[in-house]
Amino acid sequence: MFNTLTAPLRRDPDYPARTREIDVLRRMLEGRIYDLLTYEFHEERNDAGEYIPLKKRRPSVRHNLCRLAVEDSVALVFSEGHFPTLECTDAAVRESLLVLVKETRLARVMTDAAISGSVGSVAILMRVLKNRVFFEPMNTEYLTPAWRRDAPDTLAGVTEKYKVRRGELEERGYTLSDDHEWYWFQRVWDDQREIWYWPWPVAKEGAGPVEDPVQTVDHRLGFVPVVWIKNLPGPSASGSAVDGACTFRAGIETTIEIEYQLSQAGRGLKYSSDPTLLIKEPAFGDQQQFVRSAANALIVSKDGDGRLLEINGTAAAAVIEYCRALREMALEGMHGNRSNADKLSAAQSGRALELMHQALIWLADHLRQSYGEDGLLPLIRMVMRLSRQFPLLINGKPLTPIADDVQVSLKWPPWFPPTGEDRVQEANGLATLRVAGIMSRETAVKAVAETWDIEDVQHELRLIATDEEAIIAGTELPPTGQTKQVMPGPNGNQGKGGDTPP
Repeated sequence: MFNTLTAPLRRDPDYPARTREIDVLRRMLEGRIYDLLTYEFHEERNDAGEYIPLKKRRPSVRHNLCRLAVEDSVALVFSEGHFPTLECTDAAVRESLLVLVKETRLARVMTDAAISGSVGSVAILMRVLKNRVFFEPMNTEYLTPAWRRDAPDTLAGVTEKYKVRRGELEERGYTLSDDHEWYWFQRVWDDQREIWYWPWPVAKEGAGPVEDPVQTVDHRLGFVPVVWIKNLPGPSASGSAVDGACTFRAGIETTIEIEYQLSQAGRGLKYSSDPTLLIKEPAFGDQQQFVRSAANALIVSKDGDGRLLEINGTAAAAVIEYCRALREMALEGMHGNRSNADKLSAAQSGRALELMHQALIWLADHLRQSYGEDGLLPLIRMVMRLSRQFPLLINGKPLTPIADDVQVSLKWPPWFPPTGEDRVQEANGLATLRVAGIMSRETAVKAVAETWDIEDVQHELRLIATDEEAIIAGTELPPTGQTKQVMPGPNGNQGKGGDTPP
């Protein structure tokens, strides 16, 4: 059915083969796949009285399971409670980068990029305007990357080229001398410039790109300000090496089947509320004026008969069960969220939820690699490199140039927030390790930093030391039910802290 729906969408020979494949997948992701069909689902006959097959009608029920699976997986990667924190060897740099993440709304940018890139790939453009950094996700249907031969993981350039109508160019402010309907629009990013070209007619023989010196920008960064991200490991739907595997490709056909089956079920329910009236032998009176209602009786001859062509409701129930099974199969193929909240009788621990959502976590784990290690980190390192070349402003304040030897990494939070019982068990375990001298206090605080929203570990350690000194000096009472007691250290020496119940 998917191939039948997309058959009218012919491939333009002027574009690469991947352009059509990505366009089709994006239509499915955005729910525009049925825009190619002319008739609504309730239209059974056209103006000529000919029957319209179901494959030519748009379903009346839309259940975009593909979009739901993508959003669920992306939420486990870049939502408010799952966005990674930046670990840095320099505390001052770390604070600056945290402010950068908030000012540039990088969590929102990465969420949009991961949803858009679920078709196979996405590109994120970095721009600097008035010394401020901006990030912009770009769809890749009309983008073509080029890689350096001596460094296959480094971009040498990115070309954007697509067709646009004359009217749209005029709305952008272009003055066109040629009387043509379609024009080429092209931009190229390399390590020195962002090159714009004048639009040229598609059908004009011998026409080609001519650089627009007004729009062209000389950034002279020494690197291409674009990060190209492949979605998932595996073969792409387009067969191109520049794209990754599509997140929802395995569930497309099943999703279309669900929508058409539910539409048919709805059609049957509407028919049940207003069934067709069958009359055997002509009725007395003017049948053209008869209005079916409880106040009107249909009178037929003694040999005649009248009945309603009704259907039972078992078919609708069967369709619902069938669609429920299809939904499970589609989610299993896409590694989507198959848990049912109705089956949860009580609050579950974080570990239990992980086991319940294991397939979804496996998918999100791959996305963490693609959009985190191969997407977010290169963007941060790009800003760090840029800070050594140009003065940047973050939250209105100048950014101190970041040295080349500063290392940055990502620390991902747990998949699901721990319950109160989980926190108690974790605290008891860390306290035991700390008292036994197996773990340092700093490591213990780092372990609970995400759970208790501790942004600065060193600042928290200073606050802990201050509280302990106040308790020992007697200026602050210990917690209720506890006495001040100095516990022996790992070597039998007297140490600070360690308040325990009497």
